[in-house]
Amino acid sequence: MTNPNPQTHYSGPARIEAAESRTLSVLVDNEPGVLARVIGLFSGRGYNIDSLTVTETEHEKHLSRITVITRGTPAVIEQIKHQLERMVPVHRVVDLTIQGECLERELALIKVAGKGEKRIEALRLAEIYHAAVIDASTEHFVFEFTGPTMEVERFIRIMTELGLVEVSRTGIAAIARGPKGL
Repeated sequence: MTNPNPQTHYSGPARIEAAESRTLSVLVDNEPGVLARVIGLFSGRGYNIDSLTVTETEHEKHLSRITVITRGTPAVIEQIKHQLERMVPVHRVVDLTIQGECLERELALIKVAGKGEKRIEALRLAEIYHAAVIDASTEHFVFEFTGPTMEVERFIRIMTELGLVEVSRTGIAAIARGPKGL
């Protein structure tokens, strides 16, 4: 059988852009409903949020900073940024990932139950990881651990083997390196 369209030919697989993780910092007015509108933008368009933190950062100006960790192709990330920038209460959107290496930290509270050798091992490992004991009884510990997300996850995996009961995490707080502010 002959090709009905001799002008077309197969040139290999289409170029597919891989999804990548991005840290976006969004400066917004601190007023009711702003967070819901920002989150609505993500959910309404099917964008995923891996981590979300928000707090007032400039009390006198009534401004809050939303830190969003999301995934997408570079084109999708650009679309997210442009849509955020068009929202009325948004003052600025900065992609901390493309600005260079940013500082990211997460806080986790980790409850571990155990007795005997497992208890001793949990305390020893917590000391190595610089986790603080913030509550304890003869049957459990609650550790406070702050660090990059990968370190938090590593500490949680280790504690899983020793009697992990419960974990509560804050989400990621991030800031750019260098002298310039948001």
